[in-house]
Amino acid sequence: MTNELVIQAENLTKTFGSFTAVDAISFSVRKGEIFGFLGANGAGKTTAMKMLIGISTPSAGKATVAGFDVSSEAEKIKKNIGYMSQKFALYDDLTVKQNITFFGGIYGLSRAQIKLKTAELVEELDLKEVVNQLVGALPLGWKQKISFSVSLLHNPKIVFLDEPTGGVDPITRRQFWEMIYKAANNGTTVFVTTHYMDEAEYCDRVSIMVNGKIEALDSPKNLKTQFGVENMNDVFLKLARG
Repeated sequence: MTNELVIQAENLTKTFGSFTAVDAISFSVRKGEIFGFLGANGAGKTTAMKMLIGISTPSAGKATVAGFDVSSEAEKIKKNIGYMSQKFALYDDLTVKQNITFFGGIYGLSRAQIKLKTAELVEELDLKEVVNQLVGALPLGWKQKISFSVSLLHNPKIVFLDEPTGGVDPITRRQFWEMIYKAANNGTTVFVTTHYMDEAEYCDRVSIMVNGKIEALDSPKNLKTQFGVENMNDVFLKLARG
């Protein structure tokens, strides 16, 4: 992790009619940081993420991602980030190899680069037995790990992960986080939402949103000290109860 800022938001706001989903949030994220973006359903974290990845225009405030303005340079942002949604981005009716080839093309990689990346993923994830199988036939844990690897194919500066470990067993969740650590150690910034409070402990810093506002932002250790509790779940509960 370095002091270089790759995400900066200042009073970022999103309204829908009279409803304010994201209420003037301000924060920054450093290069190589694992930044947890937490909040209950409806807290505004997904809406905020959509603005940061360039698919939703802010109603007010400003933000830059990878050096580009979210309001005026959304297409440039998309070329410099990776994104893994809750429902993943893989196509179930394509094989693992076909998915890698397809997304490599979307990300602008050459045929030679796609071939190299495919070989690297097959080796790294031990995909030899499944590389020619349809993704739809694979267990959920495999899909998640492959989807995360595909989101990194083009060596993005930042990868956004929206609830990446939902629905899998604890062992697979731990393996997934080992992949996140590796990406961060290689200089990729990881911006992750999760509803598993124990996963907040794995982040360098976390922000906690309540009703569209960031109510706490610091390292897990400092937040636990600040609120006088032993775990992040209790921090979250205290904030949720006001």
